[in-house]
Amino acid sequence: MTTVSPPVLRLEAVRRVHPGGVVALRGVSLEVAAGDDLAIVGPSGSGKSTLLHLMGTLDRPTSGIVHLGGHDTAGLRDAELSRLRARQLGFVFQHSHLAERLDAVANVATGLLYAGVPRRRRRARALEALDRVGLAHRAGHLPGQLSGGERQRVGIARALVNEPALVLADEPTGALDQATGRQVLDLFREVHAQGTTIALITHDPGVAAVFSRRVEIRDGVLTEVATGVAGARA
Repeated sequence: MTTVSPPVLRLEAVRRVHPGGVVALRGVSLEVAAGDDLAIVGPSGSGKSTLLHLMGTLDRPTSGIVHLGGHDTAGLRDAELSRLRARQLGFVFQHSHLAERLDAVANVATGLLYAGVPRRRRRARALEALDRVGLAHRAGHLPGQLSGGERQRVGIARALVNEPALVLADEPTGALDQATGRQVLDLFREVHAQGTTIALITHDPGVAAVFSRRVEIRDGVLTEVATGVAGARA
């Protein structure tokens, strides 16, 4: 008998109402399976950032259920949720948010602080992650000595260092020029091909077209628009 693995992440009828009665998400249901490369595309104000915060367990829904790694997150205390998040998720943001006084390898190692990895093992793990994104030769450089694309690669390495079940990326090419953004997208394709599950949020349909699965969000409502072979490159 074939055993079907549970999804890495599942949202069931999730609603989020902000103070003042502003409805950001309207009954969103979404599954992210192991091995997915998913783009969530929508214009400004569509609910993308709210959705990312709920997917990343950085916020809790007004109603509905968020399952992460087989756990119903509603029943977890904040400390338990933080530990689960550290084990299951890696985050990449539009800006890399690197500590300016730490070199690249130390910045990547911060991704292991809350994952229970002993200090003596963090540097080796961080160097492996930098090598994976092609920056092992820049390990000792401070953020101010790196280009914008290199800084974003360090941010991606930090997200990958604990080998999370899912990497969530929020507009990771939004602050980059077109050529550098294309290089970062190529890197996401490479790490996905190596087995990493990715969900990326973007306002740019061209970026979304690189991913084989795409959903669209408008006015807090999610619609699946494509599943299968990725489209033309951005």
